[in-house]
Amino acid sequence: MLASDLGWNQTFQEHFENYLDRGLEAGRVLTENREVYRLWSGRGERTAELAGRLRYLAEGPEDLPAVGDWVAFEGFDEDRAIIHGLLPRRSRLLRRAAGRRSDVQVVAANVDTVWVVSSLNRDLSERRLERYLEVVAEGRCRPAIVLSKADLVGHPEAHRERLAARFDGVPIHVVSSLRGQGLTDLEGDLEAGQTVALLGSSGVGKSTLINHFSEVQQAVREIRQQDDRGRHTTTGRSLLPSRLGGWMLDTPGMRELGLVAGQLGSAGTFEDIDALARQCRFRDCRHDGEPGCAVAAAVEHGDLDEARLASLDKLQREEEFQRLREAGKGALAEKQKWLAHRIKAAKADKKSRLE
Repeated sequence: MLASDLGWNQTFQEHFENYLDRGLEAGRVLTENREVYRLWSGRGERTAELAGRLRYLAEGPEDLPAVGDWVAFEGFDEDRAIIHGLLPRRSRLLRRAAGRRSDVQVVAANVDTVWVVSSLNRDLSERRLERYLEVVAEGRCRPAIVLSKADLVGHPEAHRERLAARFDGVPIHVVSSLRGQGLTDLEGDLEAGQTVALLGSSGVGKSTLINHFSEVQQAVREIRQQDDRGRHTTTGRSLLPSRLGGWMLDTPGMRELGLVAGQLGSAGTFEDIDALARQCRFRDCRHDGEPGCAVAAAVEHGDLDEARLASLDKLQREEEFQRLREAGKGALAEKQKWLAHRIKAAKADKKSRLE
């Protein structure tokens, strides 16, 4: 298999030239589990770990290799390698770590298209789609909405038309893996050299979609009869070959997709509200009872869905909270650096006086 079939291009080649004099090889991360990686290279797959220097210089998890990344590695035998460098990413999907931590996680790297998968039977939520599309746009990837399990609802096209009016310009596909409906419309995203990542909640049918296109079969489970919900099967991220020449990046269903600072506004999802806000009397209008608020007037006259305004407000507050946390984290790191420098200088001064 040629490296170009896996997404290698001239830009990566130019960055990799910095490692040529060290005798390193290039490989792409297929899987990652607690800093143990499975790489693909021109000589096949192998297991790799991080060089100590690469781990030491990383300021956070986002500076370490993720699934989809291209890396420079040193091979020791047919199945063992050490990763010494991470090539610059041309795209990446970020999210805030689940729970109370503020760390940023790289969900996927060097992705061309993202299929945001939502099942029509129970999972469909415009609010969730808004959040996913913001993450996709900020990561410099092409978005597509895939409405799965069309065989379980009546009039699935009505849902597509409603979302098409809401998310103008975003391709929307109605599919049923069981019936084979709409799947050929997705094939253009999987040409040789292309990488597609699948995002969505647990049980929406991501693994079933991958099984239709991929040469490697994923485990799937039937929906639960008691509540018509799909069941979670994928437990880790992995890059898999498709039978069409491209690659598919499978991800586990996410309990939450926390925004990181700077993501909101990338997709133009709330462009209509932004346009209204520019007509408000006050520049810093919060759309919460201020006089001359064009946004509030649009809600009152039925021209703007109040739920969408509430969704935007929630995302803005979440992003601002995350920005403040990251700023505080950065300030603490600078303070620690300053203290370390002062301690080092004091030790050097004491040593010179003793001499």
